Amino acid sequence: MNVILFGATGMVGQGVLRECLLDPEVERVLAIGRSGTGQQHEKLHEVTNNDVSVLSATEDELANYDACFFCLGASAVGMNEQAYRQLTYDLTMSVAATLANVNPAMTFIYVSGAGTDSTERGRVMWARVKGKTENALLQMRFKATYIFRPAYIQPIHGIRGKTRWYRAFYALMSPLYPVWKRLFPKYVTTTQCVGRAMLGVAKRGSPKNVLENQDINSICADVQ
Repeated sequence: MNVILFGATGMVGQGVLRECLLDPEVERVLAIGRSGTGQQHEKLHEVTNNDVSVLSATEDELANYDACFFCLGASAVGMNEQAYRQLTYDLTMSVAATLANVNPAMTFIYVSGAGTDSTERGRVMWARVKGKTENALLQMRFKATYIFRPAYIQPIHGIRGKTRWYRAFYALMSPLYPVWKRLFPKYVTTTQCVGRAMLGVAKRGSPKNVLENQDINSICADVQ
């Protein structure tokens, strides 16, 4: 299986990349992002561009990939709706439209988040924008489209967030992870589980197109 990965330097993307490189069924990973991963691996091919929605340089080879894992995302903290929509909805749809045109036989998996508003009419801005993005993706012409909605994600295997405040947040929260896992198992997962579940769904599909945190953990347990 050949996969395209957007957001390989983010916390979730790092976890997905790790699992892809470890999986013997994955033969090639094309990581597209604004910066390089800093990793060297025989499976890994990287393309960097300040505007990751511009795929013209790689468009000819996109038909050779079986799945796209879209892990790009931005925090809505301090952003107005227009700016957040550009980084969330507009960017995602631009990439997805190109991929659907070039390779409609591909499976597209989008990392969203728990609490996303599928009605697009709620009071929480980020949830509305994510909901709009999810709804639009589910209407696109792919072999299959799946939405992942993880809740709290614990980074493991040395994975760290890109931004300083993310690293500070997880430094504070990580000691509580064992407690949260015991008390609220439906609402916590790990970077490893998200990566393994994405691979599992890309290979075998899922009866659900929208997978909540509990579904992600269940799939992860099945593929271990």
